[in-house]
Amino acid sequence: MNWPAFWLSLQVTAIATFFIWLIGLPIALLLARTKFVGQTILETLLLLPLVLPPSVVGYYLLLVLGRGSPIVEWFQIRLLFTWPAAVIASVVVGLPLMIQSSRAALANIDPRLEQAARTLGASEWRILWRITLPLARRGIVAGVVLGGARALGEFGATLMVTGNIPGRTQTLPIAIYDAVQAQRYQDAHLMVLVMTVIAFLGLWLVRWLEDNSARPATGVATVQEEMDATAIAR
Repeated sequence: MNWPAFWLSLQVTAIATFFIWLIGLPIALLLARTKFVGQTILETLLLLPLVLPPSVVGYYLLLVLGRGSPIVEWFQIRLLFTWPAAVIASVVVGLPLMIQSSRAALANIDPRLEQAARTLGASEWRILWRITLPLARRGIVAGVVLGGARALGEFGATLMVTGNIPGRTQTLPIAIYDAVQAQRYQDAHLMVLVMTVIAFLGLWLVRWLEDNSARPATGVATVQEEMDATAIAR
């Protein structure tokens, strides 16, 4: 087992997951609640990492982070072949999953619940934090989990912007590739098992959240939510 790669992967995934949540939730709110010119183009651009080959995503990141880019020339920030570049790559590939899941959850909230709070004088911020986000919490958590799991398994784009430097930029997926290339199959088997278990637990959690977010066919839940919204607004 390559423990330095394992711990680096956890570090990169934890930081990437935080930024996936921080960036993805406002974007999901924007897309779910507003309509504006160019929205379809923006959505398409945000979802492109889901369908583009990882090498293409990595190439775009090389252009953004590499020599001649504004980040290097204007701000003198050099991120290539460092572990923060792995964080950036993980955020880029995990963000679309967060946006999709959160947007769907926010769009499915009954607008009558928010309107009931508005008629009772609740501010938009209070409605957001006490009604909107709590009602969409399962979809948001599912998006965070899916985005984090995708960040943990990122390989192609990460390899292009960080290289394969053991102890410095070698994450667990890259370490698995390295072990297979060196025919160290016993190490590869163990690392693959660890990655599979983590991925399985993440997907199981998402399915559990989806199953528990299903509303009953009757109107009982809606009535209760309206009562809760009224109480919060007061």
